[in-house]
Amino acid sequence: MGSPPAKMIICPIHMLSVRIIQAKNIKSRDLWTLPISCENFVGQCYSLLDTSLKYLGISGCSGNLQSSPDSSSERHHPGDFLSHRCQASQMTASDCYVRLWLPPASNGKLQTKTIKNTDNPVWNETFYFRIQREVENILELAVCDEDPLTKDDMQFTVLFNVARIRPGETLHETFALKSEKERCARKWESLEVEFWMERIPGPPERLITNDVLVSREVCCLEVQVDINESRRYLTEGKNLVLTVSASHEGTQKTTEDADTFYFHCVKAWEPVLKVRLQKVSDKEDDNSNLSDTLTVPLKFLPVGHKVRVTLPVRHNVPLQLYLQLNDCTENLDVRFGYDLCREEQEFLQKRKRVVASALKRVLHLEGDLHGHEVPVIAVMATGGGLRAMSAMFGHLLALQKLHLLDCVTYVTGASGSTWTLADLYEHADWSQKSLEGPLQAVKEQVTKSKLNLMSIEHLKYYHKEVIERKKAGHVSSFTTLWSLIQEMFLHEQPRKYKLTDQRKALEHGQNPLPFYAVLNVKEEKFGTFKFREWAEFSPYEVAIPKYGASIRSEYFDSEFFMGRRVKKLPESRICYLEGLWTNIFTRNLLDGLYWSSNSNEFWERWAKDMVDIEKSSPEDNITCIEPPSCLSGKLFEMFQDIMTKRPLLGKSHNFLRGLEFHKDYIQQKKFIEWKDIITDFFPTSTLCWTPLQKYLCLIDVGYFINSSGAALFKPERNVDVIISLDYGLGNVFKQLEMTYKYCKIQKIPFPKVEISKEEEKNPKECYVFSDAEDPRAPIIIHFPLVNDTFKEFKEPGVKRSVSEMEEGKVNLENNFSPYYLTRLIYSSENFDKLVNLSKYNILNNKDLLLQAIRSAVERRRRSGRTANLPSYSGAGYR
Repeated sequence: MGSPPAKMIICPIHMLSVRIIQAKNIKSRDLWTLPISCENFVGQCYSLLDTSLKYLGISGCSGNLQSSPDSSSERHHPGDFLSHRCQASQMTASDCYVRLWLPPASNGKLQTKTIKNTDNPVWNETFYFRIQREVENILELAVCDEDPLTKDDMQFTVLFNVARIRPGETLHETFALKSEKERCARKWESLEVEFWMERIPGPPERLITNDVLVSREVCCLEVQVDINESRRYLTEGKNLVLTVSASHEGTQKTTEDADTFYFHCVKAWEPVLKVRLQKVSDKEDDNSNLSDTLTVPLKFLPVGHKVRVTLPVRHNVPLQLYLQLNDCTENLDVRFGYDLCREEQEFLQKRKRVVASALKRVLHLEGDLHGHEVPVIAVMATGGGLRAMSAMFGHLLALQKLHLLDCVTYVTGASGSTWTLADLYEHADWSQKSLEGPLQAVKEQVTKSKLNLMSIEHLKYYHKEVIERKKAGHVSSFTTLWSLIQEMFLHEQPRKYKLTDQRKALEHGQNPLPFYAVLNVKEEKFGTFKFREWAEFSPYEVAIPKYGASIRSEYFDSEFFMGRRVKKLPESRICYLEGLWTNIFTRNLLDGLYWSSNSNEFWERWAKDMVDIEKSSPEDNITCIEPPSCLSGKLFEMFQDIMTKRPLLGKSHNFLRGLEFHKDYIQQKKFIEWKDIITDFFPTSTLCWTPLQKYLCLIDVGYFINSSGAALFKPERNVDVIISLDYGLGNVFKQLEMTYKYCKIQKIPFPKVEISKEEEKNPKECYVFSDAEDPRAPIIIHFPLVNDTFKEFKEPGVKRSVSEMEEGKVNLENNFSPYYLTRLIYSSENFDKLVNLSKYNILNNKDLLLQAIRSAVERRRRSGRTANLPSYSGAGYR
């Protein structure tokens, strides 16, 4: 099941001309111009709060608020904004300008001059963009009202797909908030623009693409400064400021130790180096104290040759700089392709032999299994803090006792269960030895006092580590501190252990391949339900599957631009990754409301949005967006910021940064399999695009679905059986039901999960779900965290004596449980109860496990389904 390989294509560059002609009926939205009484203001606030909560997917949270007459309860289309329009008579004339942004043509924004005091401004200004037509070119045109007191008001925004323009033709467009028919009723805002495009003579551009993402030609400018001259100026309170605005690095300044600087840019953008000498105290964009400047267009520099240039300095000796421009022709460091990486495919061949031998022994088969008959079995664990970590040890120990651990190919974890995996994979042959030893070590840590975590000695250590990490170039955030505290919490001392060290546990196929699940979200403006992307970590790769893009795990902390590692940083210790995998602090208020209210409402809204959005598309590649207007709009914007801002960010360098979308990415089958948010269908802003973000914002998967299964849903992994280990309290079927609903909407093969009311009240230890009609759907063997027959049996078939009944009492009543999420210490007795319960539930359902696995073998024999045959393709790293 191979995907099309990444390929190189050669395409010409085109010049796009955009003439902003005029706008009509632009009414000012300035708040200060509106006469509004205190009573009306309060009424607007209440109405807005109620409507905004509904828009954000929350109902019943605003209490019995009295709605104002103009409030609307209608459901808004995804991407629409709340708008309570003010009377035109209350408005003053506008001071308008138009802002233009075309990310694939530049990383900066352009704008027209401001036309003062008119509702019908005329500009007739022309702007030029050098574009690559093979990428998705969405031009953002924002009509703004200059505001001397507050942030400039945006009147409306147009997202225009440049693909509508054909080379050699002129296209005249009038963008309006309403259609021609609707405009008859009143005069709506409009913007008149003229486009023209032509091919630029000259060498074409080489692109590398997987038909979803595109990497363009990049050049690297090396700038050398005489370190002695630089230090002399620094002693005088001056430093050299070097800027290539179109580069990944942007602006850099000389320091005591730095004499060489690198700038990575897209060649087609024709970047320019600007050098100036300024006072150290001046701000970066302060030109008031400039001495002298130097401007060097990079297109005039010979490639591969060092050139000396001189920065003239008044009343002083000129400053010499040495410039060398080089083409970045080496292989990409980001692997393009949806297929499994070469290392994983090699591991699968080795593991298949181990699994085949184990299955023959466990199922008492007479003959050996052929390659295509060996099912892929996975263990899928949810999160749940210490509860998940402890219980998972019990589950794995039971699978080991049943000799089923050697039958498992993949094991996935989320949040707390990642602690279990990270501990186990520190040992190269962990599954081949008894887990009793590691279990006792964990018990010792879980039952130990944690009062010294915030001792003066530890606080000094945390501070020292954070400072050193920041100096080395790593992103510093609250998650860095959380990672260090968590490491001390779990291990009491620093560990040099790294994720890639786990490869030793895989080199002979002796253990299952682990995956650690996490979500990438936006720092602000979006709740997790509005925007999130699955990401996966393994000892081999870190990937965001939706884009068919991955990097070697040791590259994760480095800086990337256009698929290339432009700043190499050493691999972090695994504690910093564990901090990301269990990052519960980067939530926003909207995420908090999701968990404190009825989460089904969020799910129903998301499901309905996804169904509705598939039936619609932007008309003629044009989307006009009306922002919030007047008082209610300003309040909504403020309210949205409060609800979606993530105060404690977990930032990581974005390895997709700079990459662009292929012009046909939205039609690619592999991308369609993973797209599950509104902005995957069409953007409400180009800021939604992950490659435009400087950082990834990674959080615990529990803020969407508390499941680590996304890696197992990748079709190329051909998973036949999933042993689902759920560590949730309360509704023990909730996460599995949510997973089923998600898969159903995404058209991912997954068996139907239906639970009766009686089973919800009195859940059993094990459930098996399968789909006889779809052989692609895995068989799910679900183990919820429940205490059923364990109350009376200490081992399968062995009843408890009267004196042993107390050991069978395990309190799993959510908030009152000793295993509640916020409990950081377990008593020795409670730890033993939880582990023994988990172990028992697996052992007591041995027959169901073996029956399901036997069914998977038979299904493979009948279907001749091929499992993970090598079919490596893609443009990859070295």
